[in-house]
Amino acid sequence: MTSSKNFSVTVRVWRQAGPQEPGKMVSYRVKDVSPDMSFLEMLDILNDELIRKGGSPIAFESDCREGICGCCGLVVNGDVHGPDEHSTVCQLHMRRFRDGDVITVEPWRVKAFPVLKDLVVDRSPLDRIIAAGGFISVNTGAAPDANAIPVDKARAEEAMDAAACIGCGACVASCPNGAAMLFTGAKISQLALLPQGAPERAERALNMVAAMDKQGFGNCTNEYECEAVCPKEVKVANIARMNREFLLANLFSKK
Repeated sequence: MTSSKNFSVTVRVWRQAGPQEPGKMVSYRVKDVSPDMSFLEMLDILNDELIRKGGSPIAFESDCREGICGCCGLVVNGDVHGPDEHSTVCQLHMRRFRDGDVITVEPWRVKAFPVLKDLVVDRSPLDRIIAAGGFISVNTGAAPDANAIPVDKARAEEAMDAAACIGCGACVASCPNGAAMLFTGAKISQLALLPQGAPERAERALNMVAAMDKQGFGNCTNEYECEAVCPKEVKVANIARMNREFLLANLFSKK
């Protein structure tokens, strides 16, 4: 860890002008870095300097900067979301680095997530998995009474744990196979565990798994890297539940 004094680092960043353009690592010196800065604030300072010099700022994604939205997906020194366990890049602070450190920053390296520019990748394949069945079809109107459908407390908590997934894609980026099974398993589980999700249970499993395969994601080989890097600590038990849902849906499907 560094001291409380400001320091300097060298940032090696992947620069790529567009999806069809070649990319390369480019090094920048960032001076007067406060240990209290977040990692993204350090990138903001670097971008300000690049703009003042007439250069092109580094493209990266962020939104809430509170570990909620999952937009800030980066690989920092080879670690998905950085060296801190179960956190996002926006929660990483510069106190984790020392004066003179060389920090390598790359985008997600996944076939299903092509690079759009610099550190920004196309994560819309995850949206297409959700569109295939990650919802409940209900009639519009007033909200139902909260107690109209009793839900067992243990199952409700399991559903909430699965629903904690923020769709950042870290599970995909960390998987050696580029699998999206933890993400898909969590989105299937959060509805399969609740009575509201029962009517479309089989159709949901079939459609979401089919969409996942269509987007070019790999298969799970029980590496457990996905669970290790998940900011919300979503468990691989959700993958097992997805497999059961998919198997039962196939057994009893009328198609």
